[in-house]
Amino acid sequence: MPYNLESPILNIGNKYSWTLRNAVEGVQIFGGIGSGKTSGSGKMLAIKYLQAGFGGLVLSVKPDERKLWEGYCRETGRTNDLIIVHPDNRHRFNFIDYEMNREGAGAGLTENLVMVLKTVINAGELQKKTLASNDAFWDNALDMLIFNVIDLCQLAYETVTLKQLISIAQSIPESPEKLKDPDFFLKNEFGKALFEIKLKRDEKRLSLKQMRIYENAENYFLSNFIPLNERTRSVIEHSFLGLLFQLDRDPVYSLFCSSENNFKPEDSIGGKIIFIDLPIKYYDKVGRGIQILFKYIWQRAMERRNVADNDRPVFLWADEAQNFIHEHDIDYQATARSARVCTVYLTQNMPNYFAHMGGDSGKYHVQSFLGTLGTKIFHANTDNSTNQYASDLIGKDMMIAQSGSKTMGKNYSKTTGWSETRDYLVRPEQFVFLRTGGAKNHYIVDGIMHCQDAPWKEENSYHLAFFNQK
Repeated sequence: MPYNLESPILNIGNKYSWTLRNAVEGVQIFGGIGSGKTSGSGKMLAIKYLQAGFGGLVLSVKPDERKLWEGYCRETGRTNDLIIVHPDNRHRFNFIDYEMNREGAGAGLTENLVMVLKTVINAGELQKKTLASNDAFWDNALDMLIFNVIDLCQLAYETVTLKQLISIAQSIPESPEKLKDPDFFLKNEFGKALFEIKLKRDEKRLSLKQMRIYENAENYFLSNFIPLNERTRSVIEHSFLGLLFQLDRDPVYSLFCSSENNFKPEDSIGGKIIFIDLPIKYYDKVGRGIQILFKYIWQRAMERRNVADNDRPVFLWADEAQNFIHEHDIDYQATARSARVCTVYLTQNMPNYFAHMGGDSGKYHVQSFLGTLGTKIFHANTDNSTNQYASDLIGKDMMIAQSGSKTMGKNYSKTTGWSETRDYLVRPEQFVFLRTGGAKNHYIVDGIMHCQDAPWKEENSYHLAFFNQK
């Protein structure tokens, strides 16, 4: 059935309708520990999206999130649509094979696989102030190494696998003299790849385009990479091989790099909910890296979709979202609306994003990113910077301030007066007192909502909403 952007998703206060148009503009939920953000507004949005038939992708930090989403799917009759990606389950996705052989424009381009690998590498460097992550020379040098190793692998074997990439990348000779030894082309994986390509060239089995790629790759290795001094080369190799070795270890290899392929990002467009059950609390850096990798591939797949053929909305869901931010999120979110993607990010406070996006130097990056999410929901919070951000976002208005004085004694007198002053519609300290659910609050969670083109805009710039945990 067609999805109308004006269709209501939430009925707020029995008076306002928060619509699909609002949903595809993205949602950011803030709330301190125990504020009810997950069990309040988060749960309500998840249930509503599932009831409406959305497909989606869910990323995980805490081990109890799988049980939570299994419950949501049971409640909404969507259990058969849930794909749990976990080592004990059957679901497998080879991302290298997918990027090199998928259908559509841009399929098979080395650039696509490079972008995926670089996104994961760079996401891991956002919190660090290392030379390799901040200097253009190192960034370009890493690009060149990844490009040319993939090209060499593709030209030699007409396929690209993780094992081949590792074998070639870690066997690049230290000096050009090695290439003069005939045994080098028989015993060394880098040499074997070169030998295969030269054999194809001599037998005229390379197209003009392939010949140009080969000549560029050979020139890069002989003239640029191999002659590098040991320290410079080791920095470049460390970033690339470090990621490849992470991918080569289970459970990541079995789930995302083996020969099996029985689900893909586009399944979400068909109504499937893909849950990556590799919670960071258990799998740490590896769990974070592989979820960012799949998230980025999924985002690009959703951007390629033809909404005219299938306009089913899909959602991208991340609780503790600061763990999954990458460098392309701002650009992606800017176009998510046209791809019918409903992003929902939950986190405790603004400093969580700062800590994962470059600290103080990432302040404007964070603000720019948050500006792409049309709806903000603020729950109880004791973080001053988040509360100040919320107050500034909601804005100020003219307020009536009463003043007066009293004179006590024999000649008692009293004066009163009023004056107008601009003040916050919701002051920062007020967020501390919002209800957090539980029995003492009759399971009601307060949330102050702000969104662009808000349905309540004729009355105010914000709305105090109530979310029932039950």
